[in-house]
Amino acid sequence: MRIAFAGTPEFAVPALEALLAAGHRVVGVWTQPDRPAGRGMRLTPSPVKQAAQRHALPVHQPLSLREEPAQRELRECGADAMVVVAYGLLLPEAVLGLFRYGALNIHASLLPRWRGAAPIQRALLAGDRETGVCIMQMDAGLDTGPTLLCEAIPIGDDDTAGTLHDKLAALGARLIVRALEGLERGELRPTPQPDSGVTYAHKIAKAEARIDWRRPAPEVWRRIRAFNPFPGAGTRWGDTELKLWQARIADGEGEPGTVLRCEDDAFVVACGSGAVAVTVAQRAGGKRLPAAEFLRGTGLAPGDRFDSD
Repeated sequence: MRIAFAGTPEFAVPALEALLAAGHRVVGVWTQPDRPAGRGMRLTPSPVKQAAQRHALPVHQPLSLREEPAQRELRECGADAMVVVAYGLLLPEAVLGLFRYGALNIHASLLPRWRGAAPIQRALLAGDRETGVCIMQMDAGLDTGPTLLCEAIPIGDDDTAGTLHDKLAALGARLIVRALEGLERGELRPTPQPDSGVTYAHKIAKAEARIDWRRPAPEVWRRIRAFNPFPGAGTRWGDTELKLWQARIADGEGEPGTVLRCEDDAFVVACGSGAVAVTVAQRAGGKRLPAAEFLRGTGLAPGDRFDSD
């Protein structure tokens, strides 16, 4: 097929690569404008733009798809379908109707659960035991279109937002190739999403990543996993800001935020009920360190307290 591809972050790159490897002709790539990034705040192309340039694909970076010039570019590219993966711009109805097979979205949840911007983090925060990818035919609503393919994967106790991101990106890349083949052969029919079970994955606010040690241990544990690698679950020890990157549920009770004991590979902190054993931590401006190295460098000891603000 002739494909117009729209995506911006790293999550979208495996899908672009899979489409090219499957022999589809990507007639253009649409991605967000370059943004300031890094310590020098230099204008930096998106991961999708960088991948497109490696393959010498035409790149388009409109500020909006609501204006006629941007819509004309899409209309004139002659694509059979548009594949959309975490693009970051709304597709107006005028764009959705331009393609023979419509606009297909790779969404990182089992719709209708976790429609919206942050399905991976929200699934972890909620304690879901599985997640997955749906290939959806886009309509004017927010992730409300009918689905073509869905596949589930389990969420393991060791999974973080980072590990799930990589698993789901790879799964989405495989499914979009299957979906396009099925559409071309007339073997796939869109299935409307059920009215029940709808939840919304609202965008993550940095303030959510602060750890409230008064919450139960499973909730604190899920928060540490959900905000790894971004923005990092944060707490404060005296005047020192910390990020906690990996943890497990542990035995123990005490005043919330109190370090109960230090083990060979972790320091155990009391929560509102139960405790978590932190295995990887980082001081502001420092490196991520296994707990044993972190403890040697900081002097953190049983009886110390983390703030719950």
